[in-house]
Amino acid sequence: MSPLSVSSPDPPVSQGPIVMELQTYRYHGHSMSDPGVSYRTRDEIQDVRSRSDPISLLRERMLGNNMASVQEFKEMDVEILKQVEEAAQFATSDPEPPLEELCNHIYCNDTPLEVRGTNPWSRLKSVS
Repeated sequence: MSPLSVSSPDPPVSQGPIVMELQTYRYHGHSMSDPGVSYRTRDEIQDVRSRSDPISLLRERMLGNNMASVQEFKEMDVEILKQVEEAAQFATSDPEPPLEELCNHIYCNDTPLEVRGTNPWSRLKSVS
């Protein structure tokens, strides 16, 4: 199913929990010690990227449906690159937080008991 064909980003809560399966492809290795080409070739990575990169596919679809122009995408690319460079500069120049703040903003103490009409302890019925 095309991600652009979803009719509502927020179906009614009365329909119960939602499970979504998303297929992804990692273009890079897991870490600096994993270049990502020991178990696949560079050609495979390029092939997957050229056929199914979600950003490229969206760009092509928007251009094909006259939803944006090439110039608008160039302007967006410039703005995005500027934002990324500013964020990288901030991240590398900002001082490290004090040790007592190390674990702040990791957990939420006020998690809602019910999400989408159910809670973590309720028994769900199988629909199959």
